[in-house]
Amino acid sequence: MSKRDYYDVLGVSKDASKDELKKAYRKLARKYHPDVNKEDDAADKFKEAKEAYEVLSDDQKRTQYDQFGHAGPQSQGFGGFGGAEDFGGFGDIFDMFFGGGRRRDPNAPRQGADLQYTMVLDFEEAIFGKETDIEIPKDETCETCHGSGAKPGTKPKTCSQCNGSGQLNVEQNTPFGRVVNKRVCNQCQGTGKIIPDKCTTCGGAGKVKKRKKIHINIPAGIDDGQQIRVAGQGEPGVNGGPAGDLYVVVQIKIHEFYKRDGDHIFCEMPIAFAQAALGDEIEIPTVHGKVKLKIPAGTQTGKTFRLKGKGAPNVRGYGHGDQHVKIRVITPTNLTDRQKELLRELNEISGNKATDEHEDSFFQRVKRAFKGE
Repeated sequence: MSKRDYYDVLGVSKDASKDELKKAYRKLARKYHPDVNKEDDAADKFKEAKEAYEVLSDDQKRTQYDQFGHAGPQSQGFGGFGGAEDFGGFGDIFDMFFGGGRRRDPNAPRQGADLQYTMVLDFEEAIFGKETDIEIPKDETCETCHGSGAKPGTKPKTCSQCNGSGQLNVEQNTPFGRVVNKRVCNQCQGTGKIIPDKCTTCGGAGKVKKRKKIHINIPAGIDDGQQIRVAGQGEPGVNGGPAGDLYVVVQIKIHEFYKRDGDHIFCEMPIAFAQAALGDEIEIPTVHGKVKLKIPAGTQTGKTFRLKGKGAPNVRGYGHGDQHVKIRVITPTNLTDRQKELLRELNEISGNKATDEHEDSFFQRVKRAFKGE
């Protein structure tokens, strides 16, 4: 596989200064270092960035690379761990993450993982909000061992293999120098502790899986895809750390009559040809109840009227949206002979023809909206 251009790897221009190179490399090293990023390709990206920096930070190697590219005579030396500058070594990377080369304490308090729950709401429930209880499966601190994982009356012991650090230094001599890799201790799995007598309730995990009931307050006006954060209802913390949070993600069912866009509600209202031509006052269903709407004479299909404040409440309390009513003029069907005669007469006078087709299903949706179904 061909190598990427080193300048592209670091995301810098070809006239970048050494400070710019170092800054770009540090950013990538923090992002892809294997001790921080556990994704499958993180280690390869880290090595790629390290190799690019080692070449471009060395004046001689950079000159050769600029002239010959990856095929230059120095290419066999690219990517070595014994670079001329100390910053290229692993020790400096660990300084970057852990400060002065200090190891992360596996027994330090850590926050628990966040949880996510999807809640499906009816259209009106999202408009007006609701209070409800949900049940979620989550880990809880074991009440028998209080989270230690050890049988009551016993305590975990410091791992003798890593001396409580949770990591092991593995040294390896290579043609480019000695490489020191830090790996998770296989005896304590990185915890720094061994539990000789495990708690029989949790099996040494310190946690047990339970279904917990949580009270949720759904605010009025919440929209599809928005989420509610319930602090402290995620997984319990590690080593006495704080619990994570629960995020309730809302999904809203599609309504057959209303449509929503932000705080505004949209609907279509059918009217007869005569109502559109002569004008009328009609009732419009809204989520807040029925309201009167005056239809001016000569109203055309597609005309939209705004009902101010009849939309959804803003979830942050900034008033209400509007309801927009789109008029749909319906072509009459099943006409009597007299009605046909009158329409022919009208057509001869005006030359206008109604073209919309009547749809029973459309009327049924409007009818149900009036009933609040």
